Amino acid sequence: MTILLVSFIILFAFLGAPLFSIIIAGAMLGFHTGDIDLSVMAIELYRIADTPILIALPLFTFAGYILSRSNTSKRLVSLTQAVLGWVPGGLAIVAFVVCAVFTALTGASGVTIVAMGALLYPALKQAGYKDKFSLGLVTTSGSLGLLLPPSLPLILYGVIAQQMDAGQAVTIEKLFIAGILPAILMIVILSLWSIWANRMNPVPLIPFSFKNVLMAARESIWEIPLPVFVFTGVYSGYFAVSEAAAVTAMYVLIIEVLVYREIKLPDLPGIIRDSMVMVGGILLILGVCLAFTNFLIDAEVPMKIFNTCKVFIGSRILFLVLLNIFLLILGTMLDIFSAIIIMVPLILPVAQEYGVDPIHLGIIFLANMQIGYLTPPVGMNLFIAGYRFNKPIIEIYRATFPFMIVLLLAVLIITYWPWLSLVMIS
Repeated sequence: MTILLVSFIILFAFLGAPLFSIIIAGAMLGFHTGDIDLSVMAIELYRIADTPILIALPLFTFAGYILSRSNTSKRLVSLTQAVLGWVPGGLAIVAFVVCAVFTALTGASGVTIVAMGALLYPALKQAGYKDKFSLGLVTTSGSLGLLLPPSLPLILYGVIAQQMDAGQAVTIEKLFIAGILPAILMIVILSLWSIWANRMNPVPLIPFSFKNVLMAARESIWEIPLPVFVFTGVYSGYFAVSEAAAVTAMYVLIIEVLVYREIKLPDLPGIIRDSMVMVGGILLILGVCLAFTNFLIDAEVPMKIFNTCKVFIGSRILFLVLLNIFLLILGTMLDIFSAIIIMVPLILPVAQEYGVDPIHLGIIFLANMQIGYLTPPVGMNLFIAGYRFNKPIIEIYRATFPFMIVLLLAVLIITYWPWLSLVMIS
């Protein structure tokens, strides 16, 4: 009977049933076969709803949706180009920096490609960059910023880790700080490669002008403090993450609705609805996944996985190599939120047995998922870029391949040099 039910669940999964329904069916089946009262699932949902740090998730999501509907992207490009346009490869660096910041603020990779593509892709070609390079750069840049605060995936990883034994070692504040240097490393390596790749194709520079910087800063004057609220407030301990989220959401609401007036009051209910639908989906999947995780822990599944791994994987280095390969493949098949919710409860206990710090694991996880967005054949950003720029998917593959190799180098450094992720929190 159990085998028949499992077969039905797998069949419905292939037929496209919603992810949460597949997970909850698996959890119910697991608890039923273990003679555990199914009320434990309702208890788990209540426990998640009662988690104080979870307040940050809907607030940051709401702020990100407002920013994505405004002209923040245009002002960020203007400001960054005024500051960095004189540097060799300046516009490419501008694209990396702006997209990373925008993705961190909005929490959505695809939104960055759609919002920034209309600005950066034609601007790069007009500045003299080749079409293939420009296409690959914009597509790649869409996934940058997932390691920068207030990244929603960072928050979600922290929430899950805190529900497990790693909870005392992992805080959202530590994750925010730990992701900064790895994110900067990715941007720097991509920028250096872009300069080298265009060494035979000199691109005119934009002379530095205090006047242009001041003009761009004046236009963005209300948005410049946004990173300060999150990074400085959290890093200094003045704000808790939930407090930083509340301040950010209120500030963004005021400047976009009352100051810039780019978001009209009649538009707010729709934005609130769209942002909370996303949050509701995440919370529903999170609740049923953590209930299922409790069953897996009771059944000692992570330890069984670890014991199996020990037979074939004798060292921490080999474990990390296989973990990177697995996560890259996973990133092509699942969106980042589903991947975190489903896989972290299984991977985290095993990684700890191999001596991997749970915070370092979170950075490794998200860094790999960034590249998973670009990995053929089904990386999500490849299809979004193909649709956005009306390009064949094969052309997108070819354009992004060099950037993906560069990012792989950055991921290897992040993976095997834990100091980079942990130095600022030690």
